[in-house]
Amino acid sequence: MTTDIKETTEKAPLNFIEEIIEKDIAEGKHDGRVHTRFPPEPNGYLHIGHAKSICLNFGLAQKYGGKCNLRFDDTNPVTEDTEYVDSILGDVRWLGFEPDNIFYASDYFDKLYEFAVDLIKKGKAYVDDSTPDEIAAMKGTPTRPGTDSPYRNRSVEENLDLFTKMKNGEFKEGSRVLRAKIDMASPNMIMRDPVLYRIKFAHHHRTGDKWCIYPLYDMAHGQSDSIEKITHSICTLEFMPHRELYDWCIDNLEIFPSKQYEFARLNLNYTVMSKRKLKQLVEEKYVSGWDDPRMPTISGMRRRGYTAAAIRNFATRVGIAKRENVIDLSLLEFCVREDLNKIATRSMAVLDPLKVVITNYPEGQTEWLETENNPEDPESGTRKLPFGRELWIEQDDFMENPPKKFFRLSPGQLGRLKSAYIIQVDEVVKDASGEVTELHCTYFPESKSGEDTSGLKPKATLHWVSAEHAVAGEVRLYDRLLMVENAADDPRDFKELLNPDSLVVVKNAWLEPSLADVTPNDHFQFIRLGYFTPDADTKPEKPVFNRTVTLRDAWAKIAKKG
Repeated sequence: MTTDIKETTEKAPLNFIEEIIEKDIAEGKHDGRVHTRFPPEPNGYLHIGHAKSICLNFGLAQKYGGKCNLRFDDTNPVTEDTEYVDSILGDVRWLGFEPDNIFYASDYFDKLYEFAVDLIKKGKAYVDDSTPDEIAAMKGTPTRPGTDSPYRNRSVEENLDLFTKMKNGEFKEGSRVLRAKIDMASPNMIMRDPVLYRIKFAHHHRTGDKWCIYPLYDMAHGQSDSIEKITHSICTLEFMPHRELYDWCIDNLEIFPSKQYEFARLNLNYTVMSKRKLKQLVEEKYVSGWDDPRMPTISGMRRRGYTAAAIRNFATRVGIAKRENVIDLSLLEFCVREDLNKIATRSMAVLDPLKVVITNYPEGQTEWLETENNPEDPESGTRKLPFGRELWIEQDDFMENPPKKFFRLSPGQLGRLKSAYIIQVDEVVKDASGEVTELHCTYFPESKSGEDTSGLKPKATLHWVSAEHAVAGEVRLYDRLLMVENAADDPRDFKELLNPDSLVVVKNAWLEPSLADVTPNDHFQFIRLGYFTPDADTKPEKPVFNRTVTLRDAWAKIAKKG
């Protein structure tokens, strides 16, 4: 587990869950133990909402000297896969946490079956032959009580026999279920004889074909907590109605009394976080995969260049609340910029090149200029930049007929080349169509950065790369996945809301030579352009960079215009 989470949480005011835990400790509950768990279903990749839960559960265990389990809620063999198991464990560890134990709900299938038998023997569960539609109709409505199943009063002996036959595979899938026998008039719809077990002939990623009946969430979750002696079972608000059933099962089984507590899940604007919808984006090829850098998955954010420290900081800033709200994506991006500003190596890249020829610079000469790797980190050292007669600058750093307050290059205008010299445009070269193809400039030898005695005062500083030494690379400019702020409230299909400019690929960017030898998870600030990280597609002959985040929040201006 990380130390910075502990340092952050100790300085912050207590949230309501911490208040509960400290009260429990003071009263001596569970001998002062704190044991939490993070229980994802392995049916997809984790997203930023899960990151908040990971930071909460592992952070609480760390703060109070307790333990946190990682438990895979693998009770639905149809949707689960070892690929997701591996990705989840990798994400938890990348965020900076190591589980005290790694368990699976499937570890407890035998015990959960025994629990179900115990409920039957106590007259608290029965086998129902009704169809799913019939069971749904029996539930009633929030304003109308449900009706008893015709199978509700079967004898204990008959229920035990039928449940054994369900386990032995003697009934067709969907033909029978095991239901809890509670109260069909309960104001809590979940308590109206909920289904505990269903028949499903499907190969399980861990237990193979041993089982053809599987417990539902409410039959597995609280009981697994109890088996592991979890003291504080923390989940999101949508599970609040399930708490009554959670307690009912534990009370009637007379097992360790784990307790459930709920907090508001993370809702992020300009983002979709439904696993079903994310899976749809992957399967229908709207994105390249679960780790596409536009995805709100932890693996996608990692590939995009987000840091674990930034995500942990974001989770801390968002805090733990009891009421749902929507968090602005710009807060996450701020946390990313804040961290990258401290650690990213400054570099130069030109994405839309325009040739500059310095006519008074000696032909064939190369000068190696020393520049800081990161002015925020004096210990990051320096690097050498090659400077020569021919350079690349950005097309939009030059205008032949500029408007007022255009402070970049134009005919006769001075401009400083970052870490190099001041230049002035003398001649504009165009092709047959009138497009500017080249600038002929003069440089001022006495204006070298750090040694400037020229007295010249250019109003702009431009980034550049040496044309002779530049490395060709691909740069992928990623942006927000959705065009609208709150897709949940939009009546259109969410796929109609996808941002068509969420990915712009620059196939032939020019990079300074230090960027030729990079590896994924390195972090760079391309001066004036944003923060970037090498992608896994990088090859020795052609590096590929993903834009992590822009230098400033461009969407704030868009929101104001809207």
